[in-house]
Amino acid sequence: MRSKGYVTMLDPFQQLYGKRMGGLLFIPALMGEMFWAAAIFSALGATISVIIDVNINISVIISALIATMYTLVGGLYSVAYTDVVQLFCIFLGLWISVPFAMSHPAVTDIGLTAVHHVHQAPWLGSINSLDIYTWLDNFLLLTLGGIPWQAYFQRVLSSSSATYAQVLSFLAAFGCIVMALPAILIGAIGASTAWNETEYGVPDPMTKKEADMILPIVLQYLCPVYISFFGLGAVSAAVMSSADSSILSASSMFARNIYQLSFRQNASDRELVWVMRITVFLFGASATAMALLASSVYGLWYLSSDLVYIIIFPQLLCVLFIKGTNTYGAIAGYLFGLVLRITGGEPYLYLQPLIYYPGCYPDENNIYIQRFPFKTLAMLTSFFTNIIVSYLAKYLFESGTLPPKLDFLDAVVARYSREHMDKATLVKSDNIVLNELAPVNPRHSLTLSSTFTNKEAFNYVDSSPELSNAEDN
Repeated sequence: MRSKGYVTMLDPFQQLYGKRMGGLLFIPALMGEMFWAAAIFSALGATISVIIDVNINISVIISALIATMYTLVGGLYSVAYTDVVQLFCIFLGLWISVPFAMSHPAVTDIGLTAVHHVHQAPWLGSINSLDIYTWLDNFLLLTLGGIPWQAYFQRVLSSSSATYAQVLSFLAAFGCIVMALPAILIGAIGASTAWNETEYGVPDPMTKKEADMILPIVLQYLCPVYISFFGLGAVSAAVMSSADSSILSASSMFARNIYQLSFRQNASDRELVWVMRITVFLFGASATAMALLASSVYGLWYLSSDLVYIIIFPQLLCVLFIKGTNTYGAIAGYLFGLVLRITGGEPYLYLQPLIYYPGCYPDENNIYIQRFPFKTLAMLTSFFTNIIVSYLAKYLFESGTLPPKLDFLDAVVARYSREHMDKATLVKSDNIVLNELAPVNPRHSLTLSSTFTNKEAFNYVDSSPELSNAEDN
């Protein structure tokens, strides 16, 4: 994608499937970015309120304002440079807090508590044989579903070369493993602590259902005050780093793939910059509002991240690696994946499933939990539906079974009956579908031929009967 000069993750979709499909795929991509930003704003507010006893709403608003303002002013440059500083703060802040927390008198050796029952069950844990498929489903969702996010693509597509984009991706994968170590250690420390010997008291965080807040709890009750503030700075930096990337990702996709390619093909760079600034502010405000008002932001994010995995990932595979897929297959795959995911239910949103897969069971709220890997099933269904429907539509139109006038999306007859151009695709002689590299003015002029690298295709259009008649007239 970097070698082809794409600007956003949605560019290849709009190039191959058209602006309608690009708009449809923008919806789950936007939902994922916005709900993620809202979820981490909410997490930051909860963390700050635990450590320094500040009102959670005020902490959310202040952190969101800071992240939105410097993203608004500096764009990708500010996000990239601040992320370097924030990454350093995260690494330093968390690693500083680990030895202080480990040396607290109430903490038992984490090597012992990993395999022995001391204060609670061993923190290393084990996987129930009935839950293996659920773990596998979530593993594939995290690994493969973590790819089609604009927050990632805006970094690699802005790299100086395709080689550097590849190197950056592998280094980032290694960096994620390294950065996960202090978080794992802090979780192990929390499971190895006799909380009745600390100011936290009893019952322990697991019993009080505050296990998801173990990081701020460890920082506050097992570390000195000044170390707690270092850790708080690390958490704040992590949130800022993620939030600004998500907000910028959503605004860049809107400005590029919705505003420019769908409505204002001839928009100037200055105009696009202002559109991005306005949408950065709007999306930042929306994420903040969701963090303050939504009762289950994490539930919304789980659902939206599932949609990214089930809908966008198979579409990305098809558009990049499967030749012959078209808009009809993309729409069918989109709908099948969406239906299968929603009918599988979502416990975080108290959404009962409509399809009960083998092994499902009710939880304490009587919401049925699926053990079957239905998310991966929905993703594979979306993938193969796209391929099958695309080739079926191509066969029906090209064999003459269906008349060309029924190709209302111009996805088969118009696309496959003319030659492909390197930098644009002519759908009609007077309508140029814009490509991902540069806007092309859809009118015939003396300088139009210089726009294209495929001169034969241009000559083909020039020799069309419509243009010949126009010249005779």
